[in-house]
Amino acid sequence: MDNKNPVSVFWFRRDLRLNDNAGLYHALKSGNPVLPLFIFDKEILDELEDKDDARVTFIYNVIEALNKELHKHGSSILVIYDKAEHAWDKIIKEHNIAAVYTNHDYEPYATKRDEAVKAKLARHDIGFKTFKDQVIFEKDEVTKDDGKPYTVYTPYQRKWYAALKPFYLKAYPTEKYFKNLVKTKALPIPSLQDMDFEKSKADFPDQKYTDVIGDYAEKRDFPAIEGTSHIGLHLRFGTVSIRELAKTAHGYPNKTWLNELIWREFYMMILHHFPHTMDHAFRPEYDRIRWENNEEQFKAWCEGKTGYPIVDAGMRELNATGFMHNRVRMIVASFLSKDLLIDWRWGEHYFARKLLDYEMASNVGGWQWAAGSGTDAAPYFRIFNPESQTKKFDPELKYIKKWVPEYADFSKYPKPIVDHAFARERCLKAFKIALVK
Repeated sequence: MDNKNPVSVFWFRRDLRLNDNAGLYHALKSGNPVLPLFIFDKEILDELEDKDDARVTFIYNVIEALNKELHKHGSSILVIYDKAEHAWDKIIKEHNIAAVYTNHDYEPYATKRDEAVKAKLARHDIGFKTFKDQVIFEKDEVTKDDGKPYTVYTPYQRKWYAALKPFYLKAYPTEKYFKNLVKTKALPIPSLQDMDFEKSKADFPDQKYTDVIGDYAEKRDFPAIEGTSHIGLHLRFGTVSIRELAKTAHGYPNKTWLNELIWREFYMMILHHFPHTMDHAFRPEYDRIRWENNEEQFKAWCEGKTGYPIVDAGMRELNATGFMHNRVRMIVASFLSKDLLIDWRWGEHYFARKLLDYEMASNVGGWQWAAGSGTDAAPYFRIFNPESQTKKFDPELKYIKKWVPEYADFSKYPKPIVDHAFARERCLKAFKIALVK
């Protein structure tokens, strides 16, 4: 690679694929050879609590696979381990950059980082061009007639469908332009050890999803059934195209699975318009709640030792696999925020640490829904009863028996750490005090 000739840089972030990639497509058509780039951002990695964080291993594996694909086209990916701004100082110094291409990232840290990088590049007369890639509709594309954002899902969903046209689901034909990739020998990739991480032993789900769409509505609430797609991890890091998923799902008569993708976009829109919701209640009066925040009970919840088998099964599944069934996520979140009266942010942080498919917008949205403090939220007086939820969604206890085998022996299984009837009354009282002020 001749570092004197101008190149366009394509910066991979949450779009880790070569096919149907909006920003990469525009970079490849820019008229300059395209240098692929990925930055293992120390700013993000330093915040992670577990040195065997499975998501880092997943990203690393994907980057290696991407690199092998690029080698087939005589190219390679430049991988840097550093804080993003420092990395760009090095890249600007070593390459003649005509422009930088990437895809929009909507989380608060990412938007601040991108503004800083854009300003740095501008000082060197380098353009920073970003594109919509991880959603069908973003930011202000689906709004009320007066231009204000929706804060209730159902009307948002209706407008989403009304706005949908075939071209929104059309793939970007990047493969037509791979000849425009920079020609270079294989570039070295820093090892996990170089970044002070170790390889995770986690199993990662594949990208199959079509076999669950047809009967998703009937099966999705039963954790003992393989009725969900586990596609969230691939959506989170962009190893699959949202356009492909939405186009496929739209072809089915039952739209329940597609509606889940729309929920994801709804929460991303909410986080864009109301960034304070990442750590404050959407409904500010809910920040007045006086939480119990019992640390011993929180520890029991984290470890799956609450004495409520459906809650414990969910937490153990999470701890063992990095995944938790969607219905069970609602049950454990309700239990933490309402039965234990522990701040939903504690639970949100724990999910952020453990979930393979963690995505801030959806996770915050889901937790605030459970706590009653968010958009479209469950009313505060709706408090899930773990026993009735078990009878309804795991009636044969198959899910519970898988993750809580000692439940069959009452001498080994812990006693409930709180009485549900007592906890329900305590919750109602605490919420009423906070909300009537």
